[in-house]
Amino acid sequence: MKVGGQKRRLKMQAKKKLLLLLACTISRSICLAFNPSPFHHEIASRHRKRCSQPHHQKRQHYDSRLMMIPINSQPVLDSSDQILAAWTFLFASSHIGMSATRSSIIRSLGETVNSLNLVANEGWELPSWWPGDNTGGNKIFPDNLTAGRQIYRGLYTAVSFLTLGSAFGAYLHSSSVALDISGEQSTLLHNACLLSAALSFGAAIASLVNASPLGLMPNFEATTDDVDNSGSLAGIRRDDALKFTTKGLTRITRHPLILPVVPWGIATSVLAGGRPCDAILFGGLSIYAVAGCYAQDLRVIREEGSVGTVFQTESRDTKEGVSEEEQERTRLRSFFEQTSFIPFKAVFDGRQSFDDIVSEAPWLQFLLGTIAGIYVEEKILHLLAEWSA
Repeated sequence: MKVGGQKRRLKMQAKKKLLLLLACTISRSICLAFNPSPFHHEIASRHRKRCSQPHHQKRQHYDSRLMMIPINSQPVLDSSDQILAAWTFLFASSHIGMSATRSSIIRSLGETVNSLNLVANEGWELPSWWPGDNTGGNKIFPDNLTAGRQIYRGLYTAVSFLTLGSAFGAYLHSSSVALDISGEQSTLLHNACLLSAALSFGAAIASLVNASPLGLMPNFEATTDDVDNSGSLAGIRRDDALKFTTKGLTRITRHPLILPVVPWGIATSVLAGGRPCDAILFGGLSIYAVAGCYAQDLRVIREEGSVGTVFQTESRDTKEGVSEEEQERTRLRSFFEQTSFIPFKAVFDGRQSFDDIVSEAPWLQFLLGTIAGIYVEEKILHLLAEWSA
């Protein structure tokens, strides 16, 4: 029994040593991949020499030679990349945070604007031809709620320009060294990433005419005789309530505008050079897109606050005695039951039909957006190379 127990302990110790050596090897490989040092060629030479030796010699000198390999003590990310990461994190966290507290911010802003006597001010009006002002006429701030929402949009945009603009500035000043990708494989990779970025751009453009209630775009419709047509432009007026109707792209995913950022960010990070700064900025935007959409879904499921920018709805859809916020939540719950976060999941589980997607999706806008996406992506890469030179 004692002999058996001793053997088990020896085996356990051997396994621990093997795992420790494996961890050391992996960590050193990662460090050397991001921070090549003058010892790199010496290490490769040692490895080739070791591979040509008999097994018992390799085993005898493995531990000592591995521990003698020096490690570059410099951090993987330099100071400029760390600043870029900080601004990218601030952009993502501020947007998710503002969206999570959207209702309370809008309410507070509306009360503040009302206290300044700016709500229902006759001197603050939009042009008579402005489309879609179907609840407050042409007034910019017809009521507290609308005033709060409009101020919130401006504040949201200002924070975007500050944080994302600062991140982009840090990106241009990054001192990361580009990876050398050459050969036929890089050409195939370049074309695949370019196509992925263009298709993502096309999907985002198509979503502008097939808006989701969780997105920023308003919805417009042709006017009819049974509806008040004041505020319409060329027979078109705004009605955001139509975004709650599942159609076309929203049958694929309830986030048709934001989720295309995921493949676009990954593809652009590769096309831009595959440097750490590329992964931080463009890969960070991909992570933000997933996290932001998921956070929106959680708020709707938990009824913790409003989402999207559903500003104006037709009076024919309102219900007496029910607040606008409660109506929005009810519509969102119904919309969520019919749609999915993961693209095509609602199709696979039978909630949506692929035939409906084919017949309703804005294919013309998708095609034009994809063609434009190829030009835009190549222009972006050209400008990035020029500005960061």
